[in-house]
Order: sequence, then structure tokens, then C-alpha cells
Amino acid sequence: MAGYYNSIIKGVSTVMISYSSWNGQKMHANQELITGFLKKTLRFRGFVISDWQGIDRITTPEHANYTYSINAGITAGIDMIMVPYNYTEFIDGLTYQVKNKFIPMSRIDDAVKRILRVKFQMGLFEYPLADQSLVHELGSQAHRELAREAVRKSLVLLKNGKYGEKPLLPLPKKSSKILIAGTHADNLGYQCGGWTIEWQGVSGNNVTSGTTILTAIKKTIDPTTKVVFKENPDTDFVKSNGFDYAIVVVGETPYAETFGDSLNLTIPQPGPSIITNVCGSIKCVVVVISGRPVVIQPYISSIDALVAAWLPGTEGQGVADVLFGDYGFTGKLSRTWFKTVDQLPMNIGDPHYDPLFSLGFGLATKPTKTN
Repeated sequence: MAGYYNSIIKGVSTVMISYSSWNGQKMHANQELITGFLKKTLRFRGFVISDWQGIDRITTPEHANYTYSINAGITAGIDMIMVPYNYTEFIDGLTYQVKNKFIPMSRIDDAVKRILRVKFQMGLFEYPLADQSLVHELGSQAHRELAREAVRKSLVLLKNGKYGEKPLLPLPKKSSKILIAGTHADNLGYQCGGWTIEWQGVSGNNVTSGTTILTAIKKTIDPTTKVVFKENPDTDFVKSNGFDYAIVVVGETPYAETFGDSLNLTIPQPGPSIITNVCGSIKCVVVVISGRPVVIQPYISSIDALVAAWLPGTEGQGVADVLFGDYGFTGKLSRTWFKTVDQLPMNIGDPHYDPLFSLGFGLATKPTKTN
């Protein structure tokens, strides 16, 4: 709550309501929280906006009683309704309820006042169009350096060396020959995830400009080190090529919102097979690209080093920065990493809290001056 409260007292202008329910009540119809707590107790002076078709979901099935949904949402304290398609139905329904006093005019006045206050504060009436004078700064080198820094600071080192063996990370830049494998090693779209260019994200390297993890590794290692990239190698290939070590980059494919709902939270194939084939044959680092913890316990014993890279975005160089010791690992888990989905929901403090990696876990390494 502290983070949200601080944003409100510092003057945040808008708050969007969640699709979810709390104690069995849809948030879009929760007058106690929206009006009672947010607007009155916290004295929020901005405006409250619904999520996309949010009031439709007040009923089950969706849009089953739109008249009720309009009334419940507006009465709860939502000031701006996101209506993508059936806007005439919404306008007609709201107008009817106001004219017939099902929704008081004072509620409409409050919503209008809040919306106009934000617009006046932003100067939208004086300057309705966006200032384009800084457009050239988008994607600038300074921005990319900041994004690269964010990547290396957000990586979480979950394992570094098998039991009784010395740590594998940081990796040596100078070796004879190394293997880079995995579906996510050379895929900028996968690094970025959902909500990138398109709603559900895309696959491939024509999404936007940036650096894949494979390209970053090639830029980082010694020029004499031979790099072999094979997305999905079999065991024979791995064993017969004399690799010094391997970096396996696998994870989830892009998704946004409900398209990411999963009952198993597993890494899609061929990710698990790649881990098995490579890590069962030679020393390996597995870099997991995902928007959340995923099932990794079945493979953990064969993995020498494990890195949660989350969704690093366009600046894959930040991953290589830390793998090869130009910077140390410092990141910590912001949530519990489960062993199996049967444990979920699981939170720190639960009586049977037995995670694979606990909240706040993260191994550290020191940067190497010469590598």
C-alpha cells in the first residue's frame, strides 16, 4: 500500500480499476474502495478510469445486464468509462439513468470536475497536441544505456555451480569454442514480450531496433573465441563438438493479459528439451526469459548456473554484461519462485512455505577487472 499511497500524495492524476474481484466483489463495482477509500480516505483528486470494457465484466456472463453495469460502475465512483465498441449503447443508457434520477447528477458533476481538473493541470486546452521537440530523443543512446543498466540490475542469479563445485559465473571471455542454444537466444521479440509494437507482442528480429542476447555475447567475448549458435541441438551434437561451455536461453513466448493465463506455468517446448540435451552433456548456464516464475525444478540438478532474466527488452547487452563479469549480479527476487504449481498460491509467511527460491533470494557475484 505504501507505494500506491506515496504516488497519490505526490499528485498522480489517474487510477485504473482492475478486472479482478476482492472478497467476492468486482472491483469495478466496489464503491467502498473507489469512493470511500480512494477518493475520501486517501483524498485522491484525479479521476478514476475503468479498464477496457471493465464495467461489462461486472456481470457474469459479460454484458448480461448492461443497464446494471452502467449504474454499478458510475455509482461506485468510476469517472471515465473505457468503451471500445458499444459507445452509443453506453451513452443512451447513462443518459436515461441520469434523466430518471437512477444516477444522481452530483455523481456526474464529480466525474466531470475531476476529468477537467486533470486536463487543466496538464494544459491540454492551451496546448492540445503533444510537444514533438524531444521526439529525436526516443531510442537515443542515452536511453539505451539506461535500459541496459536496468537489465543488468534486474537479473537474478538463482544458482551458480553444482554442489561441491566452484561457481561457473562469471564466464571466461576467452575460450576455445562455446555453444549458444535456445529459442530465445536470437529473438528480439521474445526478449521484449507482450505489449511491444503489438498487443500480444511478436516474434523475430524485425520488431524494433535492439540487441539480442546472442549478438551481445558475440560483442563481449574475446575475438579468438569461436561461437556456435544452434537453436535446438541434440545430445550428439553437443557432446561431439568439444565446447568449453554452453549458454542456453529459453523461456515463454510473448503474451499480454488473459492470453498469458496458464494452469501449468511450464516453459514451452522445445525449451525443456534444449535444457536436457545441453546441460546433460556439458557445463551450462540457463537464462530464462519470462514475465513470471516458471516450472524449472525438474531441470535444476542438471543446470550449472541459472539466471532469471525476466523480459530484458531491447538491450540484450545488459545480460552479457553480467554473464561475463563486467558487472556483478545484484538482483533479488521480488516474488516467491515455486517448486510446482500445486503449491500455488504461495506467499512468504504461509504455514507451509516451501519454495524453490524464496522472496528476496538472489546470489551475488563481483565484477572481474580482467576477464
